[in-house]
Amino acid sequence: MGSGQSTNKKKHKDVLRTTENREVDFEDFLILRAIGKGSFGKVCIVQKKDSKTMYAMKYMSKDQCITKDAFRNVLQEIEILSSLEHPFLVNLWFTFQDEEDMFMVVDLLLGGDLRYHIHQEGNFDEARVCLYLCEVAMALDYLQSKYILHRDIKPDNILLDEMGHVHITDFNIATILKDGELATSMSGTKPYMAPEVFDCALDKCPGYTFPADWWSLGVCCYEMLCGARPYDIHSNTSLEQIHNLFLFTELQFPCPISEGMGDLIRKLLTVDNFNRINTLEHMKKHSHLTSVNFSAIYEKKVTPTFIPSKDQLNCDPTFELEEMIIESKPLHKKKKRLSKRSSRRDPEGSSFSDEEAGPFQVSLSSIQEQFRVYNREKELQKQMCKQREVEWEAELQRAMS
Repeated sequence: MGSGQSTNKKKHKDVLRTTENREVDFEDFLILRAIGKGSFGKVCIVQKKDSKTMYAMKYMSKDQCITKDAFRNVLQEIEILSSLEHPFLVNLWFTFQDEEDMFMVVDLLLGGDLRYHIHQEGNFDEARVCLYLCEVAMALDYLQSKYILHRDIKPDNILLDEMGHVHITDFNIATILKDGELATSMSGTKPYMAPEVFDCALDKCPGYTFPADWWSLGVCCYEMLCGARPYDIHSNTSLEQIHNLFLFTELQFPCPISEGMGDLIRKLLTVDNFNRINTLEHMKKHSHLTSVNFSAIYEKKVTPTFIPSKDQLNCDPTFELEEMIIESKPLHKKKKRLSKRSSRRDPEGSSFSDEEAGPFQVSLSSIQEQFRVYNREKELQKQMCKQREVEWEAELQRAMS
């Protein structure tokens, strides 16, 4: 699901300007334009009114989450993202809700997703793909250290910032695996799912774990280099067909590729997950990457060979037209809509509408109670206060000694 990113340094400075104790809500943001959509929500560019900082805001209809039984996914995504911060992830800043929607406000990335750029360019040069590979690998290594399996690494979920660095987004189907636990559900996007995920669905293995994300990374790199995916898998391809495809199809490169990069991709796309490259340390030992300065990459000191255009939004412009014309409950009319709904309620806050009564209303009430409000600005303020207390204590100790 596309969104964009500005640097965290400015945002961390803006934290000092926030003094209100109340929770952030919809009224704290200016809605600028729609930029993307996914299976569980839509994304727009917003500006926080007090700090003037730009963000991407993902909003998910409560009605649709109930219909699709997706609320647990939203809770899981918030739980995961609120525990993470990494230069190659799309980091969470705020969550809040109103009667209609749940909101997640995240880093704004203005460079578009890799799916958009593959459609625009066809394929990328090796140097560009190699940098993306290393940056995503660092993010996967960080996620693994937090026991998180993403399960949907694909070009659509890898976004570029304005400088051309990549960031992983959309943790809607991510899961937490601890103490040797295995994932067992067939989750993900079929063309990017690892062989062991399909084998688990076919009862050929007990489950799968972190190497599944590294296979997905290999598929992404192959697609960026060749303009097509390595295996002809679609949403309607049967599990048995896919199993046989991995079993009997030899991986081929239809485009010119260096021997080193080709071998690296093959090791990411090794069907046997035990022999697959599946950790950052393992990947660093590959001969094609021995000269790579991973510390410089982590600090974003390696300049990408591709810089996204600043003259365009780098996303499909129809998203905004859909929001303005087709969407039955457009975001820009929310305040007026909620005001009308409020006028239909009695003094106790109960709705007079029969349509909102019964099991559906019970589900809405459950969402209201269980939804987790998160505010990274407050978390950073607490950290700053603790750091100051430590510094003051140290200064006092020095003065007394």
